[in-house]
This record gives sequence, C-alpha cells and structure tokens, in this order.
Amino acid sequence: MGRDPLIALVGKPSSGKSSTLNSLTDASSKVGNYPFTTIDPQRAIGYLQVDCACARHDLEARCKPNYGWCTNGKRSVPIELLDVAGLVPGAHQGRGLGNKFLDDLRHADCLVHVVDVSGTTDAEGKTTRGYDPSYDIVWLREEIMRWIYGNMMEKWDGVKRRHIATKSTAVASLQNQLSGYGSNAATVQRTLDRISLKTPLETWDDDTVLSVVNAFIDEKFPTVLALNKIDHPDADKNIAKIAKKYPTTPIVLTSAIAEIFLRRLVKQGYIRYTPGAEYIDTRQDLLDDGDSTGGDLKVMDDKLNTRVENLKDLVLYRHGSTGVVEVLRAAARLLGLTPVWPVRNIHSFGGDGGGEVFRDCVLMGRGATVGDVARKIMGDAPIAYAETVGGIKVAEEDVIESGKNDVLSFKVGRA
Repeated sequence: MGRDPLIALVGKPSSGKSSTLNSLTDASSKVGNYPFTTIDPQRAIGYLQVDCACARHDLEARCKPNYGWCTNGKRSVPIELLDVAGLVPGAHQGRGLGNKFLDDLRHADCLVHVVDVSGTTDAEGKTTRGYDPSYDIVWLREEIMRWIYGNMMEKWDGVKRRHIATKSTAVASLQNQLSGYGSNAATVQRTLDRISLKTPLETWDDDTVLSVVNAFIDEKFPTVLALNKIDHPDADKNIAKIAKKYPTTPIVLTSAIAEIFLRRLVKQGYIRYTPGAEYIDTRQDLLDDGDSTGGDLKVMDDKLNTRVENLKDLVLYRHGSTGVVEVLRAAARLLGLTPVWPVRNIHSFGGDGGGEVFRDCVLMGRGATVGDVARKIMGDAPIAYAETVGGIKVAEEDVIESGKNDVLSFKVGRA
C-alpha cells in the first residue's frame, strides 16, 4: 500500500455511520434520523491508537508528535476516513443514488460496516421495531457483489476474445477489468489464489466469474462489522445472532452516540475521559478519591448525573468501552498496518540536538520494506543508507515489523 490507507464507513441510512465518523474525528457531519442525511461522500481524519515507540525507550515525557498526539505512550496517528452515504437494497441498479455511492468506495482499502444492532430501523433506514439486522450484512455484501459482477459481465465476451488474441495471463486480463476498483496485479493474483483457480480464463462460466468477484471483494475490501447502538434493550440477542453467523469476521461492539456524549462532557468540563477508556471520572469520583478540588470539574445536576450513570451501566461497565477506538484498531489489523517512526538522529530519536522525540509516524501496509518507507516520506530522493535503533544499518529490502526496523533514520545521497 504505497499511498495512505483509506477506511470507508458503509451501511444503510440511519445506522449511525455519521455518528461513528464524528466519534472518531473532529468532523461535524450532518446527523439525522432519516434516509440520505449524507448525500456526498465526506472525507475526514480519524485517529488510530497505537503503542508509541517512546514507551520502549522511556521517553514519553519528550514525545511531541507533529500530527496527532501521544499520552503516556499511547499514540493517536492520523488516518483517512470516508463516510459514504447510506446504501439501500437495489443500490447496484441505481436505487437511492446507489451507483454513485458504490463508486465512492472504489479506492477504499477496508470497509467498516456500521450495523444498527438495535433492530429499530429497517433495510431502508426507516423506523421500525424487531428488525433482524443480520439481514443488512447479507444484502450490503450482495449489493457490492452485484455492482462489480454486473460491470464485469457487461464486457466479459470482449474480455475473453482479447485475452485469447493477446495471449495474456489471467492476472493481466482481470487487472484490466478490476483496476478501476483500486486493485493491482498482486491483488488479482491473491484473489485467484484464494479459490485456487488455475483453469484458463476463456473457459470460465458465469458461476466461475461470480466466485472470482466474491474472492476479489474479500481481498480488496476486507470488512469490520461495527455493531452500533449496543445500549438498546434488543441489542444483545441481535449481537449473539450475528456473532454466531459470522465467526471469522472482525466484530466490534460500539455506541457512537455515547462516545460523542462523553467527549462533549469533557469539553464542557464535567468529566475526565480518554477516548476508548473503560471508565470516566466525575467531580464526585475525584472527591471520593481524596482530591479536595474535585479536579476542578463542574457539578452535574441530577438529570445529567442520571444520564452518566446509565451510560456507565449500559455501555462502559457491560462492554468495557464505547468501542469506537477499537473499530480503527480492528481495521488496521485487517490491513496489516505497522506504525513506523522516521527520525533525523537514530541515537537521540529527534534532531541532532536532542529535545523532542518521535515527531513523525507513518502507517505502512503489510509486507512493507525499509525502501517503501523511504519512498513514502522522501519520494525519489536517493538513499545512501538507512539505520535503525543502535545505529544498525539496514537494507532497503528489509521488511518492516512492529518492534523491528520500525524506527528508521535515512541518509540522503549516493552510497
């Protein structure tokens, strides 16, 4: 993944996509309980929490990121998000502006499917009760499949004739058709490897093409299920059903609206709270712990205090957090992202004069090398050599791993 990763939030209208985006960023996406609240795709910057390199070297106090922030060795690294307007059944046929919305997904590297697990909105996002949200997972996958499959089959006869005439490989012929979805030859090869397909392309029937499309979706658009609105009374039974039906799919339980509410209380001075944490501190909590000032937090009235206590019981105590921070972590694991810290001085981890350390952090995809890092941060500048911790020289083809070759210093010039 040479460019920065792009994570797309998808789902039906009123599932909580925009609230999830807002809970992950400082964006102010329009939020409403009606279909097509979001019409245009909105890009925003979210923050992926990772273990910072500063903690390995006991330098937390001097860690000053240029972008994002670092608190006690927990680094929040910027990552690009895309909020795509709500899809409805029939989107691949253009229903509900569906083709446009699907096109917006072309360059996504990972999908976060926000599912309204409360069962209070139907397949089109309209208010109801007792709806089975597992159906949303089925039909949304079906829409993406039919979108790609339909585009493929429109040209398939011509693809086969050209494949035979040019004596191309299956990978080359498929890449010509799939490049518009942000794929490359390696993606296509992994797609064919997934289903162990070795038969000549010119012999493929419709079912074979369909199996290729499904494998391509798994390879190109790995998906995290964000089961949202977990504080609703009907959520538990729906969560259990989905978990049983999708045992190998990453599932994260979330309450985006709870996260937004907590962050608002922090800004208003009522609580202390770190995004993703399993607890909060109110003025009374701090007084009970012996802080005579109560942390200088404001006093909550009875109504606000009741809301906070209910949130603790229904979300934080039951599930460990609001879940929204874990959404990006799950997506990062699917993509095999590794944080890398380029530094000017490999001994001080900062400038030549020391001072602030680990100012920069970049996210690299699975299998990235030292050379890939160099090209990402410096373009085509020639590299004389690269060093990692301890002044150890590393080769450009050496692979990046967490804790290995992930702190790097580059000397520009000819070797």
